[in-house]
Amino acid sequence: MLIRLIWSALLETLLMVGAAGAVSIVLGVLVGAGLVFFSDPALGRNWPVNRYLRLDQVLSAIVNVGRSLPFLVLMVAIIPFTRMIAGTSIGTKAAIVPLTLGAIPFAARVVENSLREVDRGVVEAALVMGASPGQVVFKVMFPEALPSLVLGFTLTLVSLVNFSAMAGAVGGGGLGDLAIRYGYQRFRTDVMAATVAVLIVLVQLMQWGGQALSSTVDRRR
Repeated sequence: MLIRLIWSALLETLLMVGAAGAVSIVLGVLVGAGLVFFSDPALGRNWPVNRYLRLDQVLSAIVNVGRSLPFLVLMVAIIPFTRMIAGTSIGTKAAIVPLTLGAIPFAARVVENSLREVDRGVVEAALVMGASPGQVVFKVMFPEALPSLVLGFTLTLVSLVNFSAMAGAVGGGGLGDLAIRYGYQRFRTDVMAATVAVLIVLVQLMQWGGQALSSTVDRRR
């Protein structure tokens, strides 16, 4: 009975983290690249449209607002939007929506910080060789920053595991929901202990996998 409950909750957690992680990383890459691109004088800062709109500042403000909201507050605040997208405001499917929105600003800052760590000489060399600003970002800066990006995205996924556990407090499903409904409300210390153990193992495996992948793609080794 306990093993079946844990397994079912683990699959729900993996679904939430996987779906939200994939979407948030893709959108985070675009937003993070935009933050770097539109703030760099050698890339897109002096584009005519950016001179008037200052897209880097607009994107940065949006990211800061997203990161300033505690996840539970965000989850409750966007219930109408969640219901519109997922058709319901409770359950695993519904939890993916706030998880994604909560992780996008985090992933965007990860991308921005990783790209800014790229050696400036590499960027300038690519520009001198005739690369376009877009090519510099996606064909030069991203490959150079890949090890750091992998570690950052691993941290994003670990944060999503934590967020998914909090989502269980308001009917989000997964291991957090199992811990609340069976471990806390029914005073099942065995369920609570098993849930905590599974979460610890899951995070450790994700961290180990991320570090191994980062080492593999690091061309400096």
